[in-house]
Order: sequence, then structure tokens, then C-alpha cells
Amino acid sequence: MATEEEIQRSLQELQKQLGKRQKFEDSVSTIRSLLQQHYSSASPNLRKAFYTVICRVATILKTRYTSPGFWHAGLNLFQEAEQLVSDASERKHLKSCIAQARDQLDEEQNRSEDLRSTESRTNGGYLFEGHLTVDPEPPQPDWLVRSNLLTAAATLFQAESSDGQIGSTNSEGGAVNLMQELINRLDDIVPEILETDSGVPRVPPASKEVVAKLPVNIVTEEVLVKLGKDAVCSICQENLVVDDKMQELPCKHMFHPPCLKPWLDKHNSCPICRHELKTDDHAYESWKEREKEAEEERKGAANAVRGGEYMYV
Repeated sequence: MATEEEIQRSLQELQKQLGKRQKFEDSVSTIRSLLQQHYSSASPNLRKAFYTVICRVATILKTRYTSPGFWHAGLNLFQEAEQLVSDASERKHLKSCIAQARDQLDEEQNRSEDLRSTESRTNGGYLFEGHLTVDPEPPQPDWLVRSNLLTAAATLFQAESSDGQIGSTNSEGGAVNLMQELINRLDDIVPEILETDSGVPRVPPASKEVVAKLPVNIVTEEVLVKLGKDAVCSICQENLVVDDKMQELPCKHMFHPPCLKPWLDKHNSCPICRHELKTDDHAYESWKEREKEAEEERKGAANAVRGGEYMYV
């Protein structure tokens, strides 16, 4: 029978092995086996060690691996642990890990099904400048989809106000579907309308070249001591541990690379200090330069006014 000290050492070694892709699934399986054998009779310290290594599994899955096999292994471990732990906060976190694992696996399955469905259909061409193409028609850009939705909605509303009602069942169904589509896309449409009216353009994604050149640092014991034991990635809110890869922005704030890229695609600013990265949109960059020059002129004019006031005091 292994002592608690031996189990602790095994867990520490397994935690190191989690960072090696080829050993991840075997390590998770061993952690699960140890959990089944020893958790019920474990001391509070050993139970905490189990919980720590399980949280590490969740962090690695979210920041490094996308393979369905890895997520299946993680899901089985999270479900096993959720049945055993008694601490309410730990159980709540494990439930969120289970939900995320299921979402990831469902998303992967949907992608596979979509791919099989696409491959099973014969590629149909579309008419372009009088010629039938070989490839399927590419998806419309978001701005065109939004424009078409708003135009169609305006047409339907105009028809309804002039006739008093929508004439046919088919038209009524089309109106319902259109309204539902508009509701689904309100989060995209409304901010863009507001931004256009305010004269402030929507911030484009960060330049891919700039993001690719951002330095990646490895978290060491010294770095953890400097950051503090409660240091987290501000995007995923997971605690940092030794050997984590962290991408550093010019403002010196660091985040997990898989967390940072989608954030910059959507927001293009540091989640902590809002420092903005350069984009590939020349029109937006020109607008920023004009705004910077205008701001300097406003400050200069304000300083001149204040200077004149002092002269006449």
C-alpha cells in the first residue's frame, strides 16, 4: 500500500508529464486510477494535491490541446472527481470543466459532420460574370449579410404597413425567419451602426505579423515568485504554473497564447490596460494618426488659452 507521501510524489511527477503531448493521455488515465483508489481515504492535504493536478489538466486542455482523445480523457477525469469531492467550490469548478469538455467535443463532432456532409455533396459551381465556376460560392462578408438583412426587413415592414398585414403563409413564415435572423445578429449589427454614427470606426483585428512576433516566455519558479502565487491569465482566469507558455504584449502584460489570439481578433487591446496593437487596416491606422494629431492640436490650443489667462491675471 503506497503512503500518502509516495502518492504526492507520483502526482507531482504526473503533473510534469502532462506537458508532454505523447504522455498526456496516459498521465490523465493514471491520475484517474489513483483518484479512484485513494481519494476517499485521503487526508485534506492529499485531496488538495489531487484537485491541483486535475485543475492543471483542465488548464492544459484549454491552452494547448484540441485533440478529441485528450478531451475525452479529461472529461472522464473531471466526471470522476466531481463525484468524489465534497468542497462546494471545487465541485462547482469541476462542473464547469465538464461543461467545457462536452462543448469542445460537441463542437468537434459538429465540425466533423459538417466536413463529411460537404465532402459527400458534389461541389456545385455558381454563376460569376456569365461563367459557371468550378468551386462553390464563397460565403458573403458580414457587412453584406447585415446590409441584406436590414434591407429585407425594411421592405417587409413597408409592405406590412401599406397592406395592413402580410398576405400569405409563406410570406409570414419568411418574415418570422427574417426577424429571428435579425435578433440573432443584433450583437453584430447594433454596435456597428452606433460606431458608424459616432464617427469612431470599429477596431480591426490585430496584425497577424505583429501577433506572430510577440515574444513567448516560459513561466519559471522565479517568475511565479515575482508575479505572486495567485497570478492568473486574465483571459481564462486559470492560475499560472511552472512551464506555462505566456505571450507578452508590448505593455509587458502576458497571457496564454491560445487565449490571446482570439481576444486580439475580437478586441485588439490588452485585457488589462487596453493597449492597442497595430492592425493591417490602412484606413483605420490613418484615422488613428489623424486623431492623434487632432488631440495634440487640442492640447496645444488648451495650453495656449491657459497661458493667455495667466498673462492677464
